[in-house]
Amino acid sequence: MKRLIFSVVFVMLIAAAASLPFVLNAGFGQPPQGAQLSEVEKSPHYRDGQFHNALPTPGFTGSKNMLAAWWEFLFTKRENARPVQPLPMVATDLANLPTGEDTVVWLGHSSWYMQLAGQRILIDPVFSNYAAPFSFLNKAFSGEYPWKAQAMPDIDVLIISHDHYDHLDYATIKALLPKVKRVVTPLGVGSHLRYWGMRPEIIHEADWNQTVKINDALSIHVLPARHFSGRGLKRNQTLWGSFMFVTPQRKVYYSGDTGYGPHFKAIGEQFGSVDLAILENGQYDEDWKYIHMMPEETAQAAVDLNARAILPGHSGRFVLAKHTWDDPYKRLAAASEGRNYRLLTPRLGEPVHAADASQQFSAWWQ
Repeated sequence: MKRLIFSVVFVMLIAAAASLPFVLNAGFGQPPQGAQLSEVEKSPHYRDGQFHNALPTPGFTGSKNMLAAWWEFLFTKRENARPVQPLPMVATDLANLPTGEDTVVWLGHSSWYMQLAGQRILIDPVFSNYAAPFSFLNKAFSGEYPWKAQAMPDIDVLIISHDHYDHLDYATIKALLPKVKRVVTPLGVGSHLRYWGMRPEIIHEADWNQTVKINDALSIHVLPARHFSGRGLKRNQTLWGSFMFVTPQRKVYYSGDTGYGPHFKAIGEQFGSVDLAILENGQYDEDWKYIHMMPEETAQAAVDLNARAILPGHSGRFVLAKHTWDDPYKRLAAASEGRNYRLLTPRLGEPVHAADASQQFSAWWQ
């Protein structure tokens, strides 16, 4: 009997080892190839085998060498990097929100659910409890996370801003496949989605300053951002971007991941004003100051955009930088004092009603 058990376990281990490369390869995705690569290469932002920012944008800007910086980030214990208790949360049932009401719901980090002009829109969903190529890395903050792909309503438009693991999650996308009607992404990102089983005909890839018209009431403009991309060793094979959602009633902007730059001023001038700006505010550091904004830069970006209200994101669920978990909220709140925009700080899952200019939120991080 023991010999039989040993044989079964041995066979299972061999099978697991044999399947490991496929599992890893699936999660890594697949960069553009063949005809898709030929389309990518036509972009004015693609040269020398990769995409480029409009401005020179070094990824690392620290005084230490990169190896020392990585060692410090990975192995130096930092106080208050994670909250002691689960963050306050409203377990909103997204499927039962009235579709006729323009609503935005923060689902943690850079995941957002939005209803505009009757369309259900899901942005950068990461419903797994990790944001990394392996499940034992970069675990989410403690606490129950109520939103699962299987419980999502049908999604009219899925937005993926770029292909980093904290914005494009393999397990989440696989589970969402039957629910998604249309996808809008920057150039090249669709290659990962097609590789994972997304129907090619529903994927719309666009370069910066191109527009995807969803219907007569909703247009989505793919716009510049200042960042980088990559799920493996080779960077910048796919494009990154920000988005402007335009309806007859309002304009909503999503920054994606980005460092500060003149693109905010240009977007503000192009669209005149923004009713609501969902802006990156977290995972920043002086060692990579050009690819993520400091909170004070987030405040300035809102001014550049002529934003009437801002929603901060890119924090509140994962640790991807050296600052404390609550530093983004403290600094942005201070930097927003005296500004002409409203700083909206909903709890996780708390609906933001876009038409309600009087809606108030608490400083829940205090």
